[in-house]
Amino acid sequence: VQLQASGGGLVQAGDSLRLSCAASRRTFSEYAMAWFRQAPGKEREFVAAVSRSVRGGNHYAESVKGRFIISRENAKNTVYLQMNSLKPEDTAVYYCAGVRTIVTVPAPRDEHDYDYWGQGTQVTVSS
Repeated sequence: VQLQASGGGLVQAGDSLRLSCAASRRTFSEYAMAWFRQAPGKEREFVAAVSRSVRGGNHYAESVKGRFIISRENAKNTVYLQMNSLKPEDTAVYYCAGVRTIVTVPAPRDEHDYDYWGQGTQVTVSS
């Protein structure tokens, strides 16, 4: 499956931004999806994940909990990351990732559990 991330940009602290990740495969609903990010000089880190089903739930890194919302629209093969109250420390390249799972499994937080990756989209938050 191919993933295409978009929606990044340059914003000011406190602003909002929504990232999108479109998948090429019509079996998108069978995939857990996640967003990761990598800041300059740092390792890639988990941001948020949405499970294949409601039963699996959504998961967030502590640093973004209460500010970011991950959601999916299976009819459009797309996952979103709504980012509110952005901070300069949110500046990074954001990557979407996907892995096919069974319906009861929560979306993973470990990047090594994901099979498919988008190309990344830059988010820059100025102070």
